[in-house]
Amino acid sequence: MKKGIHPKYTNSTASCACGATFEVGSTRENIKVEICSKCHPFFTGKQKLVDSAGRIDRFKKKYAGFDISKLV
Repeated sequence: MKKGIHPKYTNSTASCACGATFEVGSTRENIKVEICSKCHPFFTGKQKLVDSAGRIDRFKKKYAGFDISKLV
């Protein structure tokens, strides 16, 4: 590595909008994030699966009559 061109890598504090704080390694002193693993719906178990505009239904309708044995 060349000397003098790399930023200093240190331990930093990351704080979330929900109030959680944790230590991370970074080139910045303080990091603020909007969402973390303590408040993200995927990690908290409050995730909802949303079928936007019926994509699954459109897929099933499109390939309802498809028979793979005709291809083989």
